[in-house]
Amino acid sequence: MKDLFNLVHPVRAISPVSVADNTAQVGAIIDRQGYESLTFLIALGSIADADATFSVTMDHGSASNLSDAATVPAAELLGTTTLAGFQFDDDNETRKIGYRGIKRYVRLTITPSANASAALISAIALLGHPALVPTVNPPV
Repeated sequence: MKDLFNLVHPVRAISPVSVADNTAQVGAIIDRQGYESLTFLIALGSIADADATFSVTMDHGSASNLSDAATVPAAELLGTTTLAGFQFDDDNETRKIGYRGIKRYVRLTITPSANASAALISAIALLGHPALVPTVNPPV
């Protein structure tokens, strides 16, 4: 059996949150140093609003504070932002979107539209293909 446990490093991107308006949920800046791959995993709970939609965007840059942030071009994504997005009837589902660019820092943002009730969301950045194995446990 193959081992994934020692080859990935999960990092909090968006803490579990109940979103009841249209405020963008801007994720933590993820530092890719020491890792060659990055996939964001989005977990949804109940989405109460009957017409809400949620768009996903990804920024990248070379500055640790992302002061040079630019939208990741489609050619540097694995999957699409459309497929990573979700809506009111996607309760308890998951989404994923990957990054294959060369910038060191990456950030995920989830932006609601027409959302007036509780929507439970969270996201994990899963770093992979580490320069050093095994990865630390628990992750820091």
